[in-house]
Amino acid sequence: MSVVIVGTLDTKGEEIGFARDVLEAQGVDVHVVDVGVMGEPAFDPETAADAVAEAARTTLEHLREEADRGEAMEVMGEGAAEIVRELRDEGDLEGVLGLGGSGNTSIATTAMRALPVGVPKLMVSTMASGDTEPYVGATDIAMMYSVADIEGLNQLSRRVIANAALAMVGMVTIDPDVDAEDRPTVGITMFGVTTPCVQSARAILEEKGYETIVFHATGTGGRAMESLVEEGVIDGVLDVTTTEWADELVGGVLSAGPDRLEAAGNEGIPQVVSTGALDMVNFGPRDSVPEEFEGRQFHVHNPQVTLMRTTPEENAELGEIIAEKLNDASGPTALVLPLEGVSAIDVEGEDFHDPEADAALFDALRSTLDDDVELLEVETDVNDEAFAETLVETLDEYMRDAGTAPAADATRD
Repeated sequence: MSVVIVGTLDTKGEEIGFARDVLEAQGVDVHVVDVGVMGEPAFDPETAADAVAEAARTTLEHLREEADRGEAMEVMGEGAAEIVRELRDEGDLEGVLGLGGSGNTSIATTAMRALPVGVPKLMVSTMASGDTEPYVGATDIAMMYSVADIEGLNQLSRRVIANAALAMVGMVTIDPDVDAEDRPTVGITMFGVTTPCVQSARAILEEKGYETIVFHATGTGGRAMESLVEEGVIDGVLDVTTTEWADELVGGVLSAGPDRLEAAGNEGIPQVVSTGALDMVNFGPRDSVPEEFEGRQFHVHNPQVTLMRTTPEENAELGEIIAEKLNDASGPTALVLPLEGVSAIDVEGEDFHDPEADAALFDALRSTLDDDVELLEVETDVNDEAFAETLVETLDEYMRDAGTAPAADATRD
């Protein structure tokens, strides 16, 4: 088993050497990738810093003489990502360990994000008790707070670094016996207000012999699903909950970025899409909502989450954006509309029930969609079981036509 340590040997050589020693004492091979730019390494690594710079199509001399710190970190992150990908492809990487402050956290996690989900990734960092989203992104990086700065070895840093190294030993040497079943996999997006739909759809899909992976549509959830589509892990998409686009358009806190709804279409895999939770934009606590939105309609979901109702104008624009994304798809694509409500609080009698706003969304979708996208309209709300059945039957038909549906004998009793 081989663990790669990504670190700056010009500033953290003592600490990296200690982590290496703990790993090797447990019988694990160690490959150190030096990403330090300014000084000489504390010891000779398996991959030197100049090789990392070259992997990013530049030189260490250029970074030292002409680049500022921010550019140097970005370049070394790109180079480290190339190095760890190559090591993984060659069978010389079972896990990645990083340790450092903000600089090496940025570099090492850039490298970690280049690896598939499931490859052990552990970052010991001074930044791990704050906002880790910029470092973790949509991957399975584990962040461990270093408590004290990683500057010299002492009774605290030795314990923390040793714990991290031993955790990595466990991850790379113990077989968890969780091999994936050989079943076609469907990615599904969910929010609290679309949970009944997703639970019904998931049960039907699994009864038919599919494996399902559900993603919480919180920005990183949507990006994670699309990343796994690009990696080939997901064979079909049931995109029930496209709410992340409302946050992207209006300025909420759960945006998945402007590329959301592109991966399945680019890869040509079957996708069935709906309008789940497009009635809302997400913010944190009520007092965190920007002043520009005062006077809008709000629903306090819980003390940490405040929802804001989208307007007819915003819904019309969302409809155009989503339709254009689906029009670009190269694989079988359907859009299914729940005409009686797009979320649990967009039905008659609930806070966000707004037929005018929903009509603006649906009309924009109808008028913008190309004929190549199948349009289905169901006289139910999104959480009605009949709606879930329509979603699943449509996706199952597409996947059977594509030859990616479960074999007949895979159907569960």
